[in-house]
Amino acid sequence: MRSTPGSSTRRRRTLLAATGLVAALALTATACNGDDKADGQAGAGASQAAGDGGKVHVPADIANKLKKHGIDVDKWQNGGWKDWDKDKWLSEAKDFVNPVIQGLWKPDRMQSAKEANKTVSTKDAAADQGVSDPDPQPVQAQAEKTPYHRNAAPVGKVFFDSPEGSMVCSGTVIKDVNHPGKSNLVWTAGHCVHAGKNGGWYRNIAFVPSYNDLGKSESDLANATTSQVAPYGTWWANWASTSNQWIQGGSETGGAGAAYDYAVLHVKPESGAKSLEETVGAALDVDFSAPSATEVASMGAWGYPAAPPYNGLKMFKCLDRPGRLSLSPSLPTMYRIGCTMTGGSSGGGWFRVVNGKTELVSNTSIGPSDNTWLAGPQLGPVAKGLYENMSRTYGGQ
Repeated sequence: MRSTPGSSTRRRRTLLAATGLVAALALTATACNGDDKADGQAGAGASQAAGDGGKVHVPADIANKLKKHGIDVDKWQNGGWKDWDKDKWLSEAKDFVNPVIQGLWKPDRMQSAKEANKTVSTKDAAADQGVSDPDPQPVQAQAEKTPYHRNAAPVGKVFFDSPEGSMVCSGTVIKDVNHPGKSNLVWTAGHCVHAGKNGGWYRNIAFVPSYNDLGKSESDLANATTSQVAPYGTWWANWASTSNQWIQGGSETGGAGAAYDYAVLHVKPESGAKSLEETVGAALDVDFSAPSATEVASMGAWGYPAAPPYNGLKMFKCLDRPGRLSLSPSLPTMYRIGCTMTGGSSGGGWFRVVNGKTELVSNTSIGPSDNTWLAGPQLGPVAKGLYENMSRTYGGQ
């Protein structure tokens, strides 16, 4: 469903469950122990900075970017990053900055984050463009087995700050072809990192793999420690890439950017030296062949739905045969599956089995307000170009 931070309906994200998808889509696949626009993609980077006492230390390169936009660096360091002056919203690919604020994402702040969502109206979703299949029957999301690191290790939550406050999406650890066994790449939705046509980059973007690993209840997490909710640490995005199509055409209901609503993050740990893949012990390949929905028997979606009746604390998944959803004859067809996951599942990976191996084939982007289905983009040449540029340019940093 399409939606944006602060909207009444939040994006749904589905997880990797998988009855019928090779032993439940064995997602635990154990791993071996600036200004860049290319091939229809947009990329951006920012050096990592440490913060203490609530103050952010902004490196010189980031400080220069902020100054060019008329932003007072001293004020930014002392909490000015909370000021969302739309006239100074960092929007272009080259403008992304995300200095680390040590300890910002504490357990209570993570739990209070609202779901980022893209909701389409029933009218928009029903607008048959000649290639849309009938609405799928709702598929009840199933809770993933705990501990999550044994059943869906690559899955986690993406946190970020928007003008409406702290928000949350879902994401997946993916492999890095140029750094085998040591990937620091995370796949999510474009709307989880950038507001689209009328906005800019979100701030304080971080990834938490296997969030709430034991699936504890809200009451059990009342006084939880950081290690309990983030057993593999908090990973800050120091580089981010999303499609030019999302930046130029994305909207609160997905808009013209929905079919290109994906993003890749390069992350670094808030503390520690090992790569993300080494730390969680898993990462998935991405299938960029963009198979037709008619060629795929099953797809599974994983995520952390946060809008009612869910609360964002637990991982869920849906499995269904995909259908086609066309929002416009000029846009690529999207995949659509029945699923009751709500906002917060946005950005969560969609998986299928290819030659006996689980691969990421899409991510949650939009859905209807009645939470009966999810739609995700096909990952074709544009997505592949974005991924390859990220791996080649930033992967080793």
